[in-house]
Amino acid sequence: MARLWQRVAQLLWRLALAFVLGSLALVLVFRAVPLPGSMVMAERKVQSWITGEPLDIDYRWRGPEALSDAARMAVIAAEDQRFPTHGGFDFVEIRRALAARLGGGRLRGASTLSQQTAKNVFLWSGRSWLRKGLEAWFTLLIEIFWGKQRILDVYLNVAEWDRGVFGLEAAAQHYFGVPASRLDRRQASLLAAILPSPLTRSAARPAPRVEQRSRWIRQQMQNLGGARYLKGLADE
Repeated sequence: MARLWQRVAQLLWRLALAFVLGSLALVLVFRAVPLPGSMVMAERKVQSWITGEPLDIDYRWRGPEALSDAARMAVIAAEDQRFPTHGGFDFVEIRRALAARLGGGRLRGASTLSQQTAKNVFLWSGRSWLRKGLEAWFTLLIEIFWGKQRILDVYLNVAEWDRGVFGLEAAAQHYFGVPASRLDRRQASLLAAILPSPLTRSAARPAPRVEQRSRWIRQQMQNLGGARYLKGLADE
């Protein structure tokens, strides 16, 4: 029996080592190489096969020069205003979310752009302690090896903006008929406004609630300082 447990322990150690080395290799490769896709895209495709509903994935990778600064500012303003200063986890928002939950409110999200990027690229959707643990691991890796600018660019390239529409270029063409590089502040803010629920909201035909959030995002973009704010990411 002792030898059996020893073998099990050795197997688990080898599996853990293989996972660590494999995940590290993936992160290092995607530090510079355009991503061929994401796990969320694969998940959506598998779901379409299971349900029998055809799904065409519209995904067009774009380099940093082809992503508008307005879109960068909009998603930061909407999703993670402490993005430049945290190490992947916003403990201020985590404490607020826990306090709200303990006070009887619903548990609200406190995920950073780094966490969302890690989840979208490497993991599946849903809620479980296993997935949250893996999300934390990949978040640490991309914070260490990618840096803020790369994380933001990858996020914009893989975010889901409608059924089968992934990445800023596809979203800009889908909703406004313009390339990602030419998105203006209003268009960018509308795209950011639908991110919490992109499958039920539209940036081209925004509901009043989306319009209201879009205006709030533009005000936050101005408050953050616009181009000066982004310069801090490039200089890190």
